[in-house]
Amino acid sequence: MAFSLYSLLQAALLIINAIAVLHEERFLRHVGWGSDQGIGGFGEEPGIKAQLTNLIRSVRTVMRVPLIAVNSVTIILLLLFG
Repeated sequence: MAFSLYSLLQAALLIINAIAVLHEERFLRHVGWGSDQGIGGFGEEPGIKAQLTNLIRSVRTVMRVPLIAVNSVTIILLLLFG
């Protein structure tokens, strides 16, 4: 299998899908990454854990509808061209 731009985009799509399906109550809270964890004080810089939690929450919120369309197009392309 040759390394191509399509395979790179497909790998990025799989990573975004993996982030989008993480459930906060079922998975993230059990490993200590829940929304109530890592709340800092006013004026403090958020730590890396809080930033990653915000990134996961943002990806789940913003990318929900576009991921349906992109996954559908990817499935159709794979069915047509193998």
